[in-house]
Amino acid sequence: MKSTRVVLIGGSGFVGSVIANRLSAAAIDLCIPTRRPARAAHLLPLPTAQILEADVHDPVTLARLLEGADAVVNLVGILHSRPGSPYGRDFARAHVELPRKLVSACRSAGVRQLIHISALGANPDGPSEYQRSKAAGEAEIHAAGDDVMWTVLRPSVIFGRADRFLNLFADLARTLPVLPLAGARTRFQPVYVEDVAEVVWRCLGDPACARETFEVAGPTVYTLRELVEYVSALAGHPRPVIALPEGVAMLQARLMSLLPQPLISPDNIRSMRVDNVASGAPLPFGLRPTAVEEAAPEWIAPRVSPRAHFDEFRRRASRPRG
Repeated sequence: MKSTRVVLIGGSGFVGSVIANRLSAAAIDLCIPTRRPARAAHLLPLPTAQILEADVHDPVTLARLLEGADAVVNLVGILHSRPGSPYGRDFARAHVELPRKLVSACRSAGVRQLIHISALGANPDGPSEYQRSKAAGEAEIHAAGDDVMWTVLRPSVIFGRADRFLNLFADLARTLPVLPLAGARTRFQPVYVEDVAEVVWRCLGDPACARETFEVAGPTVYTLRELVEYVSALAGHPRPVIALPEGVAMLQARLMSLLPQPLISPDNIRSMRVDNVASGAPLPFGLRPTAVEEAAPEWIAPRVSPRAHFDEFRRRASRPRG
């Protein structure tokens, strides 16, 4: 039986918004807490969504939010943190402490299902603080034991219309003559955000998903160089890619980490020492994954009429010849 009331933690972000749309279309009542309701304004038109101003890191608030819920989906994740060992305090708060609080709140409120979005590559011995903190978060979820029907999803890098992955490289290609690239040889298996939402929907209320971990990836493995070259060409601005040695990439990342909103950090560079590729089937439930080439042209390719090249031909043909 599908859940009828679901709390989406981190539901106002890129991935959460798509999941909210999918679940609302299935007539599931949604509670979407956020510290800044303005950031969730785009979800107000969803007929089954309730946006609440709340701090999910506060245990009392979290317990109140979960009252009467059938399931919780945790989407909270960050890419940057102040450094630390084995991971920094920001990673600890978002990736480890919050899952621990969620397990406790689920037990207290009698919530029967918790779906936790982790990351492909989560590893307690991983080279990056991000990977180690994600693994520690999974351990907190596993600690729920039989008290909660938990499911862990491990997506590869997620792409979609509002992503900060493919769109970032498309924007850089529009502004830079060349693209200096860290981790150019690292392999990724990007997964379409709509596919992630479908997997979450399939997991809800399914007893077969209890205490299972599913990898969530796309159909194709690419090097980062291949993805960047494809996206820049798709954006109409093909650019040469310059692969940076790790030492140079680290220096670049350290400088960028000083910015208010850094594009990349030294920890991100360390993450790319490991390929981000699924070990088996890309999606559970026998779902067919969506390829980058199948979806990305919808929002990255220049909006050009199919007849535009004929118009340009006519314009040139009408020029006087000297």
